[in-house]
Amino acid sequence: MAGTEHLAVRREGATLVLTLNRPEAKNALSLPMLVGLHDGWAEADADDSIRSIVFTGAGGTFCAGMDLKALAGNGMAGEQYRDRLKADPDLHWKAMLRHHRPRKPVIAAVEGYCVAGGTEMLQGTDIRVAGESATFGLFEVKRGLFPIGGSTVRLQRQIPRTHALEMLLTGRPYSAREAAGIGLIGHVVPDGTALAKALETAEQINACGPLAVEAVKASVYETAEMTESDGLAAELKRGWPVFDTADAKEGARAFAEKRPPVYKRE
Repeated sequence: MAGTEHLAVRREGATLVLTLNRPEAKNALSLPMLVGLHDGWAEADADDSIRSIVFTGAGGTFCAGMDLKALAGNGMAGEQYRDRLKADPDLHWKAMLRHHRPRKPVIAAVEGYCVAGGTEMLQGTDIRVAGESATFGLFEVKRGLFPIGGSTVRLQRQIPRTHALEMLLTGRPYSAREAAGIGLIGHVVPDGTALAKALETAEQINACGPLAVEAVKASVYETAEMTESDGLAAELKRGWPVFDTADAKEGARAFAEKRPPVYKRE
């Protein structure tokens, strides 16, 4: 759980909490932040004691997108991490969840601004909670830029196309209530409580069979673009082995004995 100067990492039981930690810049993306995110996702994948991930931002803001000052040529913090980018030119896309999908469920806890790159990373998460004053949007076209973090592909698959195109082409802000209304987020909660709600949801996930949880998540994404018949066949292929695990047997025993199950990923 190393983290970086712009990405804080901590454990809450079986949940790994990744916090964008550059509040003075509204958590605009930086090289230290991207390296920290990349390593956080990798840690969650590698550590079986981690059953869920909560992704949030410090200082009442999720993420205001790319550091435009750095993009304009004023330099980006964290030059000491340049060797990481040279070693893996795809690191930033993995960090932003464009080219990587963690096998554990990822719950976004959003307060304040979640715009541009923030909204793009949001689309790589699985469950989304936002404070009622949160703001969403893809502002790239207003700056003469392209939302290259995946939004022209993913957004229309996650919300109705008419809403996706409006968000992409107008570059306007969306309130949390409007974002929930079009299906971009799942929960709107009082300001300051998004993290608590996300951790509550994580605990509900952590109480379930981890092998089942991971298989269900994988099946949902794997079958998303399949025909129904192909999807159902793929579901059986991924789902049947779960019934043969020790976790499945423990779940049945715990139900019969009216006690909480103790899962061991077996």
